[in-house]
Formats: sequence, structure tokens, C-alpha cells
Amino acid sequence: MNKENLQSVVRLNPENVPAPVGNYSHVTIIPKNSNLYTFSGQIGIDSDLTIPDSMNEQVSCTFKNIELLLENQNVSADNVIKVNIWATEEIDWGFLNAKWEGLFGKAYPSMTIAYVKGLGLPELKIEIEIWAAGD
Repeated sequence: MNKENLQSVVRLNPENVPAPVGNYSHVTIIPKNSNLYTFSGQIGIDSDLTIPDSMNEQVSCTFKNIELLLENQNVSADNVIKVNIWATEEIDWGFLNAKWEGLFGKAYPSMTIAYVKGLGLPELKIEIEIWAAGD
């Protein structure tokens, strides 16, 4: 694929739609001829396969795992187009937003958040799935 012809991901918040209530974009446009990457939901497990007890520790581990996946595929956080977040308890948004901005800066992908009764393992408090588009 000719990298010179690749365009950047475009993020929009149309003026005729209420502004986002968080750090996300309402619309994310994938450039033509991009590869689409879908990643399994990442959980708050560390490199020793330990799942911490606290939500914030799980958030930290989850974001670290996302960074490792992106790095493994040579994909930048700028290429993330969609994030789905599922949590079993109230999220500390100040903490999560600091991790979010540390990863994405101000190039916010589209995002969906849902509170659920449970995830794949009873000790999990959060799971984050990402989609990316790149070369």
C-alpha cells in the first residue's frame, strides 16, 4: 500500500448534535484503504496474571495492556477509532480520564460506556475493547 496516499483518521463533533458529555468524538471517519484492527476486550490483569482488587488498579493494567497491543501491531493511539468500556462498578472518572488522555491526548476516539452486572470473570471490574484503523 502506498503510504503517501493514506489519510489520517478524522474525528468530528457536528454542531447540530449536543456536545459530547465526556472525552470522545461523536464521529470517527476511517480513511480509505486503511487496515481495520479489532482487538479483544482488555482486562485489568498484570504481567504476573494477577487481577488487582481495586478498580483504579484494574484501569491502570487495562490501559497498559492496550498500549502493549497497539505497540505489538505498530499502531498508534491516534489510529484508535472506537472504544467500548464495560464496568461492573462506578468508574473514578478523574482517574480514568487521566489514563485516557495519557494514551489519546486530545485526539478522542468514539466511545461507548456501559455498566453491567458482570464480566467474564467474577473479579473483573472493567473491560475495554478498542478498534483501530491504520496502514
